[in-house]
Amino acid sequence: MKYAVLGAGAMGLRYGVLLQEAGFSVDFVDIWDKQIEAVTKQNGVFVSRDGENKHLIPINISSPEDYSGDPDVWIVFVKQMQLENALKRAGHLFTKKQYVVAPMNGMGHIEKLDQYFAEDKVISGTAMIATVLNGPGDVDFMGPSGAGSMKLVNQNETPDEMTQQIADDFTKANLNPEITTNFQGTLMAKVILNSVCNTLCTMFGIKMGEFIQAPTTEALSKQLINEAFDVCERAGITLLNTREQEWKAIQVASTKGMPLHYPSMYQDMSKHRPTEVDYINGYIYELGLKNHYEATTHDYLRNLVHLAEFTSDFDPETLVAKVE
Repeated sequence: MKYAVLGAGAMGLRYGVLLQEAGFSVDFVDIWDKQIEAVTKQNGVFVSRDGENKHLIPINISSPEDYSGDPDVWIVFVKQMQLENALKRAGHLFTKKQYVVAPMNGMGHIEKLDQYFAEDKVISGTAMIATVLNGPGDVDFMGPSGAGSMKLVNQNETPDEMTQQIADDFTKANLNPEITTNFQGTLMAKVILNSVCNTLCTMFGIKMGEFIQAPTTEALSKQLINEAFDVCERAGITLLNTREQEWKAIQVASTKGMPLHYPSMYQDMSKHRPTEVDYINGYIYELGLKNHYEATTHDYLRNLVHLAEFTSDFDPETLVAKVE
């Protein structure tokens, strides 16, 4: 089976490289010119694991305008706020027979994918896999080989033969997939986890293993979890976990799965890029409003992140925020 990765950032590179190393044909398509230029110039991407054994792996990378391949499956890992533009630029490459897999952070991508792919060919999911993009053409896979796991879920909640084939391929690539049949519940379980770990770690510039040790972590986490579950209950979404299981998942992710990991939201913040907080905590708050409930803690935390984004670009000498 042939794959194309739209979005050759940290996660896109990890999925694509691991599939390529497992023997599958993989192309990379990106909208970030610096990434394309760096990879082209060095004839591949530099890959490390936990900061060690940095080596060059040849990959094929193109812009949407320069790509002419016809993959069986698209794997999409584009930041939520950039997705609409990426899909528009790549739209001429999509065909009716192609499937799309998008285990992205946050919510908001499904509606955009549905404009280009048939509902029975849209597979989303979650990815509990830590990866860091050090810079253009330089990625670090966190954890030992085979670390991390993911869930795959069809939008129509009916796994077909192609879904199973994709899961089998991902298994060969050590991505540890599990197929579920609860679409909204699967996606929201990860959104809730990210609304706690990503956002709080970002606000205080700490790794997940540091975050979980704080004496106030359980109280803060459960406040956010309870609000999110209240929202989902009002929206008619049955989650994969109970409230207590969601807290246990955060503990496991922070102590065993990714203790040395700075979440992707922190990586964006530290590099003065917009974060996806509106698609995580903001999504929970907006979903609550639609169902006559105010998740005020999530809204407060979202606004704090936006304040931190603003101050990270603030020039104290001119008292003016920098404009990119």
